[in-house]
Amino acid sequence: MHAQAQKDVAAAARFVRAQGSQAPLVGAVLGSGLGELVHELRSPTEIAYADIPNMPRSTVAGHAGKLWFGELGGQRLACLAGRVHSYEGHAPEQVVFGVRLLAELGCRAVIVTNAAGGIRADLNAGDLMLITDHLNLTSQSPLIGPAPSVGERFVDMTQAYDFGLQAAARTAAEVTQIPILEGVYASLLGPSYETPAEVRMLGRLGADAVGMSTVLEVLALRQLGVRVGGLSLISNQAAGLSKTNLSHTEVQAAALEAKPRLASFMRAWITALGDSL
Repeated sequence: MHAQAQKDVAAAARFVRAQGSQAPLVGAVLGSGLGELVHELRSPTEIAYADIPNMPRSTVAGHAGKLWFGELGGQRLACLAGRVHSYEGHAPEQVVFGVRLLAELGCRAVIVTNAAGGIRADLNAGDLMLITDHLNLTSQSPLIGPAPSVGERFVDMTQAYDFGLQAAARTAAEVTQIPILEGVYASLLGPSYETPAEVRMLGRLGADAVGMSTVLEVLALRQLGVRVGGLSLISNQAAGLSKTNLSHTEVQAAALEAKPRLASFMRAWITALGDSL
Protein backbone atom coordinates (compact mmCIF):
# COMPACT_ATOMS: atom_id res chain seq x y z
CA MET A 1 0.00 0.00 0.00
CA HIS A 2 1.56 3.30 -1.04
CA ALA A 3 1.86 6.33 1.24
CA GLN A 4 -1.29 8.27 0.30
CA ALA A 5 -3.47 5.17 0.44
CA GLN A 6 -2.06 4.41 3.88
CA LYS A 7 -2.88 7.93 5.10
CA ASP A 8 -6.46 7.63 3.82
CA VAL A 9 -6.96 4.24 5.49
CA ALA A 10 -5.40 5.49 8.74
CA ALA A 11 -7.79 8.46 8.81
CA ALA A 12 -10.76 6.14 8.35
CA ALA A 13 -9.50 3.87 11.13
CA ARG A 14 -9.11 6.79 13.54
CA PHE A 15 -12.72 7.79 12.91
CA VAL A 16 -13.98 4.24 13.44
CA ARG A 17 -12.02 3.78 16.66
CA ALA A 18 -13.41 7.07 17.95
CA GLN A 19 -16.90 5.54 17.79
CA GLY A 20 -15.88 3.23 20.64
CA SER A 21 -15.86 -0.15 18.90
CA GLN A 22 -13.56 -2.85 20.27
CA ALA A 23 -10.66 -3.87 18.05
CA PRO A 24 -11.73 -6.89 15.97
CA LEU A 25 -9.60 -10.00 15.48
CA VAL A 26 -11.61 -11.37 12.54
CA GLY A 27 -13.12 -9.56 9.58
CA ALA A 28 -15.73 -10.62 7.07
CA VAL A 29 -16.73 -9.24 3.69
CA LEU A 30 -20.35 -10.03 2.91
CA GLY A 31 -21.10 -10.27 -0.80
CA SER A 32 -24.28 -9.88 -2.84
CA GLY A 33 -27.33 -10.58 -0.71
CA LEU A 34 -25.24 -12.02 2.13
CA GLY A 35 -25.39 -9.03 4.45
CA GLU A 36 -28.08 -10.62 6.62
CA LEU A 37 -25.30 -12.37 8.55
CA VAL A 38 -24.85 -9.20 10.61
CA HIS A 39 -28.09 -10.01 12.43
CA GLU A 40 -26.27 -12.97 14.02
CA LEU A 41 -23.86 -10.65 15.84
CA ARG A 42 -24.01 -10.26 19.61
CA SER A 43 -23.92 -6.67 20.93
CA PRO A 44 -23.85 -5.22 17.42
CA THR A 45 -22.96 -1.67 16.45
CA GLU A 46 -22.97 -0.20 12.96
CA ILE A 47 -21.36 2.67 11.08
CA ALA A 48 -22.57 3.75 7.65
CA TYR A 49 -19.91 3.83 4.97
CA ALA A 50 -21.13 7.34 4.16
CA ASP A 51 -19.90 8.50 7.59
CA ILE A 52 -16.39 7.01 7.31
CA PRO A 53 -13.77 9.33 5.80
CA ASN A 54 -12.55 8.23 2.35
CA MET A 55 -14.78 5.13 2.33
CA PRO A 56 -16.24 4.36 -1.12
CA ARG A 57 -19.91 3.38 -1.37
CA SER A 58 -21.60 0.63 -3.32
CA THR A 59 -24.40 1.27 -5.79
CA VAL A 60 -25.42 -2.40 -6.11
CA ALA A 61 -28.61 -3.92 -4.68
CA GLY A 62 -27.87 -6.32 -1.83
CA HIS A 63 -24.86 -4.30 -0.61
CA ALA A 64 -26.06 -2.31 2.41
CA GLY A 65 -22.96 -0.16 2.82
CA LYS A 66 -22.40 -0.49 6.56
CA LEU A 67 -19.50 -1.54 8.78
CA TRP A 68 -20.74 -3.70 11.65
CA PHE A 69 -19.01 -4.74 14.87
CA GLY A 70 -20.02 -7.44 17.31
CA GLU A 71 -19.24 -10.92 18.53
CA LEU A 72 -19.74 -14.17 16.66
CA GLY A 73 -18.37 -17.60 17.42
CA GLY A 74 -16.49 -16.30 20.42
CA GLN A 75 -14.48 -13.79 18.36
CA ARG A 76 -14.63 -10.02 18.03
CA LEU A 77 -15.79 -9.51 14.46
CA ALA A 78 -15.97 -6.61 11.99
CA CYS A 79 -18.21 -7.08 8.95
CA LEU A 80 -18.26 -5.13 5.73
CA ALA A 81 -21.91 -5.47 4.77
CA GLY A 82 -21.43 -4.75 1.10
CA ARG A 83 -18.43 -4.10 -1.11
CA VAL A 84 -17.64 -1.90 -4.08
CA HIS A 85 -16.69 -3.30 -7.48
CA SER A 86 -14.53 -2.25 -10.39
CA TYR A 87 -17.53 -2.37 -12.71
CA GLU A 88 -19.12 0.48 -10.75
CA GLY A 89 -16.27 2.68 -11.94
CA HIS A 90 -14.09 2.31 -8.84
CA ALA A 91 -10.31 2.13 -9.15
CA PRO A 92 -8.61 -0.94 -7.62
CA GLU A 93 -7.46 1.09 -4.59
CA GLN A 94 -11.09 2.02 -3.87
CA VAL A 95 -12.23 -1.58 -4.32
CA VAL A 96 -9.85 -2.74 -1.58
CA PHE A 97 -10.24 0.22 0.77
CA GLY A 98 -12.65 -1.67 3.02
CA VAL A 99 -10.42 -4.69 3.57
CA ARG A 100 -7.39 -2.47 4.15
CA LEU A 101 -9.47 -0.74 6.81
CA LEU A 102 -10.21 -4.12 8.44
CA ALA A 103 -6.48 -4.83 8.54
CA GLU A 104 -5.74 -1.39 9.99
CA LEU A 105 -8.34 -1.97 12.71
CA GLY A 106 -6.52 -5.12 13.80
CA CYS A 107 -8.09 -8.05 11.93
CA ARG A 108 -5.63 -10.94 11.73
CA ALA A 109 -7.87 -12.98 9.45
CA VAL A 110 -10.60 -12.00 7.02
CA ILE A 111 -13.26 -14.24 5.48
CA VAL A 112 -14.35 -12.99 2.06
CA THR A 113 -17.68 -14.18 0.70
CA ASN A 114 -19.39 -13.79 -2.64
CA ALA A 115 -22.21 -15.06 -4.79
CA ALA A 116 -20.92 -16.94 -7.82
CA GLY A 117 -22.04 -18.84 -10.87
CA GLY A 118 -21.28 -22.54 -10.82
CA ILE A 119 -19.19 -23.93 -13.67
CA ARG A 120 -18.27 -27.40 -12.40
CA ALA A 121 -21.03 -29.92 -13.02
CA ASP A 122 -21.64 -30.75 -9.33
CA LEU A 123 -22.09 -27.10 -8.27
CA ASN A 124 -25.75 -26.09 -8.10
CA ALA A 125 -27.71 -23.10 -6.84
CA GLY A 126 -27.59 -22.97 -3.04
CA ASP A 127 -24.31 -24.86 -2.64
CA LEU A 128 -21.49 -23.49 -0.50
CA MET A 129 -18.02 -23.66 -2.05
CA LEU A 130 -14.86 -23.18 -0.01
CA ILE A 131 -12.44 -21.21 -2.19
CA THR A 132 -9.09 -22.97 -2.33
CA ASP A 133 -7.51 -20.75 -5.01
CA HIS A 134 -8.44 -18.15 -7.60
CA LEU A 135 -7.88 -16.89 -11.12
CA ASN A 136 -7.55 -13.13 -11.43
CA LEU A 137 -8.93 -12.44 -14.91
CA THR A 138 -9.88 -8.81 -14.22
CA SER A 139 -6.62 -7.44 -15.69
CA GLN A 140 -6.41 -5.33 -12.49
CA SER A 141 -4.41 -5.30 -9.26
CA PRO A 142 -4.38 -2.95 -6.24
CA LEU A 143 -0.64 -3.64 -5.92
CA ILE A 144 0.31 -1.72 -9.06
CA GLY A 145 1.81 1.71 -8.43
CA PRO A 146 4.56 3.36 -6.41
CA ALA A 147 6.68 1.28 -4.05
CA PRO A 148 4.51 0.40 -1.04
CA SER A 149 5.03 2.16 2.27
CA VAL A 150 3.36 -0.79 4.04
CA GLY A 151 3.64 -4.42 2.98
CA GLU A 152 5.71 -6.26 0.41
CA ARG A 153 5.93 -5.23 -3.24
CA PHE A 154 6.23 -8.83 -4.48
CA VAL A 155 3.54 -10.79 -2.69
CA ASP A 156 3.69 -14.59 -2.36
CA MET A 157 0.27 -16.01 -3.27
CA THR A 158 1.03 -19.69 -2.55
CA GLN A 159 -1.49 -19.50 0.28
CA ALA A 160 -3.80 -16.86 -1.11
CA TYR A 161 -6.44 -18.75 0.88
CA ASP A 162 -4.86 -19.77 4.16
CA PHE A 163 -4.51 -23.52 4.70
CA GLY A 164 -5.32 -23.17 8.40
CA LEU A 165 -8.54 -21.27 7.68
CA GLN A 166 -9.47 -23.91 5.12
CA ALA A 167 -8.97 -26.62 7.76
CA ALA A 168 -11.19 -24.68 10.17
CA ALA A 169 -13.89 -24.47 7.50
CA ARG A 170 -13.80 -28.24 7.04
CA THR A 171 -14.15 -28.65 10.79
CA ALA A 172 -17.15 -26.30 10.73
CA ALA A 173 -18.75 -28.39 7.99
CA GLU A 174 -18.37 -31.53 10.10
CA VAL A 175 -19.73 -29.88 13.23
CA THR A 176 -22.77 -28.37 11.53
CA GLN A 177 -23.33 -31.22 9.08
CA ILE A 178 -23.59 -28.56 6.38
CA PRO A 179 -21.98 -29.87 3.20
CA ILE A 180 -19.38 -27.70 1.52
CA LEU A 181 -17.70 -28.28 -1.79
CA GLU A 182 -14.29 -26.87 -2.68
CA GLY A 183 -12.98 -25.19 -5.77
CA VAL A 184 -11.24 -22.42 -7.68
CA TYR A 185 -12.96 -19.05 -8.07
CA ALA A 186 -12.42 -16.98 -11.22
CA SER A 187 -13.02 -13.24 -11.13
CA LEU A 188 -13.89 -11.27 -14.27
CA LEU A 189 -14.48 -7.55 -14.53
CA GLY A 190 -18.24 -7.58 -15.29
CA PRO A 191 -20.87 -6.23 -15.06
CA SER A 192 -22.09 -8.40 -17.94
CA TYR A 193 -22.41 -12.07 -17.18
CA GLU A 194 -20.15 -14.40 -19.12
CA THR A 195 -21.07 -15.85 -22.49
CA PRO A 196 -21.43 -19.63 -22.79
CA ALA A 197 -18.14 -19.68 -24.74
CA GLU A 198 -16.39 -17.79 -21.94
CA VAL A 199 -17.78 -20.23 -19.39
CA ARG A 200 -16.41 -23.16 -21.39
CA MET A 201 -13.04 -21.38 -21.54
CA LEU A 202 -13.05 -20.80 -17.78
CA GLY A 203 -13.77 -24.46 -17.14
CA ARG A 204 -10.80 -25.45 -19.28
CA LEU A 205 -8.61 -23.00 -17.37
CA GLY A 206 -9.50 -24.73 -14.10
CA ALA A 207 -12.23 -22.45 -12.73
CA ASP A 208 -15.06 -24.08 -10.78
CA ALA A 209 -17.09 -20.91 -10.17
CA VAL A 210 -17.09 -17.38 -11.53
CA GLY A 211 -17.93 -13.93 -10.20
CA MET A 212 -17.00 -10.25 -10.31
CA SER A 213 -15.31 -9.59 -6.97
CA THR A 214 -13.06 -10.86 -4.17
CA VAL A 215 -9.65 -11.40 -5.80
CA LEU A 216 -8.48 -7.78 -5.56
CA GLU A 217 -9.40 -7.82 -1.88
CA VAL A 218 -7.40 -11.00 -1.38
CA LEU A 219 -4.35 -9.47 -3.06
CA ALA A 220 -4.53 -6.42 -0.78
CA LEU A 221 -4.97 -8.52 2.37
CA ARG A 222 -2.10 -10.85 1.55
CA GLN A 223 0.18 -7.88 0.91
CA LEU A 224 -0.55 -6.80 4.48
CA GLY A 225 0.06 -10.30 5.88
CA VAL A 226 -3.59 -10.90 6.77
CA ARG A 227 -4.77 -14.52 6.54
CA VAL A 228 -7.71 -15.05 4.18
CA GLY A 229 -10.54 -17.56 3.96
CA GLY A 230 -12.97 -17.54 1.05
CA LEU A 231 -16.51 -18.82 0.56
CA SER A 232 -18.77 -18.70 -2.49
CA LEU A 233 -22.50 -19.16 -2.39
CA ILE A 234 -23.39 -20.71 -5.72
CA SER A 235 -26.36 -18.61 -6.77
CA ASN A 236 -26.91 -20.11 -10.22
CA GLN A 237 -25.31 -22.21 -12.89
CA ALA A 238 -23.17 -20.14 -15.24
CA ALA A 239 -24.30 -19.16 -18.74
CA GLY A 240 -24.88 -22.05 -21.08
CA LEU A 241 -25.31 -24.50 -18.20
CA SER A 242 -28.69 -23.19 -17.00
CA LYS A 243 -32.01 -23.24 -18.78
CA THR A 244 -32.89 -19.76 -17.50
CA ASN A 245 -31.48 -16.31 -18.19
CA LEU A 246 -29.12 -14.92 -15.55
CA SER A 247 -30.17 -12.00 -13.34
CA HIS A 248 -29.10 -10.24 -10.15
CA THR A 249 -32.56 -10.99 -8.73
CA GLU A 250 -31.72 -14.67 -8.96
CA VAL A 251 -28.52 -14.02 -7.00
CA GLN A 252 -30.39 -12.26 -4.19
CA ALA A 253 -33.05 -14.99 -4.04
CA ALA A 254 -30.39 -17.69 -3.66
CA ALA A 255 -28.76 -15.73 -0.84
CA LEU A 256 -32.08 -15.39 0.98
CA GLU A 257 -32.72 -19.13 0.73
CA ALA A 258 -29.23 -19.95 2.00
CA LYS A 259 -29.33 -17.48 4.91
CA PRO A 260 -29.89 -20.01 7.76
CA ARG A 261 -27.22 -22.42 6.51
CA LEU A 262 -24.75 -19.66 5.80
CA ALA A 263 -25.20 -18.11 9.24
CA SER A 264 -24.73 -21.46 11.00
CA PHE A 265 -21.69 -22.31 8.93
CA MET A 266 -20.01 -18.93 9.39
CA ARG A 267 -20.57 -19.04 13.16
CA ALA A 268 -19.04 -22.53 13.33
CA TRP A 269 -16.14 -21.53 11.06
CA ILE A 270 -15.22 -18.54 13.20
CA THR A 271 -15.58 -20.67 16.35
CA ALA A 272 -13.24 -23.27 14.83
CA LEU A 273 -10.55 -20.63 14.44
CA GLY A 274 -10.25 -20.71 18.23
CA ASP A 275 -6.95 -19.44 19.51
CA SER A 276 -5.14 -19.94 16.18
CA LEU A 277 -5.32 -16.19 15.50
